[in-house]
Amino acid sequence: LSRRRPELVFNLMEMFGKSLTGDVTVAGILNSLGLPYTGGGPGELYLQADKALAKKLLAFDGIAYPNFAVFDRQTGDLETGGNLRMPIFVKPLDADASIGIDQGSLVHSTVALMQRVLLIHRKHHCSALAEEYIEGREFYVGVLGNQDPLALPPIEMDFSGIPDGMARVLDSKAKWSQRSAEYKGTKAVVADVTDEARARLQRVALQAYRALRVRDYGRVDLRMQSTGEVYVIEVNANCYLEQSSEFVMAAQAAELSYEALVNRIAELAVERNRPAQAA
Repeated sequence: LSRRRPELVFNLMEMFGKSLTGDVTVAGILNSLGLPYTGGGPGELYLQADKALAKKLLAFDGIAYPNFAVFDRQTGDLETGGNLRMPIFVKPLDADASIGIDQGSLVHSTVALMQRVLLIHRKHHCSALAEEYIEGREFYVGVLGNQDPLALPPIEMDFSGIPDGMARVLDSKAKWSQRSAEYKGTKAVVADVTDEARARLQRVALQAYRALRVRDYGRVDLRMQSTGEVYVIEVNANCYLEQSSEFVMAAQAAELSYEALVNRIAELAVERNRPAQAA
């Protein structure tokens, strides 16, 4: 990289080796080399990894999120962010791609909660995040841009094919195991919602995108209750860009082709870096 001095690095790094936070290191290296690149910097990517810290920033801006608790693996400390009510959703604190999430992640008792926390500590070697489960519809809102970001049409995860008795969550099987009932029973669709609901989802997504300083492009995962209350579940900087992803589906719903989307992300990164280069 130092020798070739590329005009732009299109950064698609998700992991480096076995490190789930290797993307933070790679962005830091690009920063240190003074090379322009797409997407979030090391700080933004770190916030994506530390879901508890991200929630604190959302709280500062008054953006709704599920009450939570963090069970620290190393110290054994408990950090709470609001009173938790059952059922509770438990997942690794700093993993993505539904790593460590399965049908047992939704717990209904204190005993089951602690068993799940210990499982995450032992199997995934990280702290556990326990969130109050938000009953309702699940949406993903892609956002594109910097100074004046654009919220794309919401995508909904349709759980109607999930067998009775299974939790309506996008676990690791639903994402990656094509032969499973979870995979076959879920599908992403362009959301069929009222104009008011669409505007509310997009407004909250933009607020969360700005609060966590996401750059160029990202995806905000939301849950909306039957009352219309919208909660931010996660904010994903440098979100998945594969052609069948929810982000690309949203872009296509906005009449933006895959090629145009990729080019637009590159253009946004070039525009964002131009003042610094000129200085």
